Amino acid sequence: MEGEVVIPSKSNRKKPRDLDKDLYKERNLIERMFNKIKHFRRVATRYDKTAAAYLAFVTIAGICLWLK
Repeated sequence: MEGEVVIPSKSNRKKPRDLDKDLYKERNLIERMFNKIKHFRRVATRYDKTAAAYLAFVTIAGICLWLK
């Protein structure tokens, strides 16, 4: 299975890869969301012992960011 190219190639590359700019914009939004969630100390340090508790707090952090 081959992955889809999302990150643009370097400017000095001899054969530049094709790039889907819309997909790259979506990827950027998701990366920025993850960086904002990491500002919640409990998420960044994985205080929760179970996956269910961790997912619950990630959901709460996402809701807090969405409501801002």
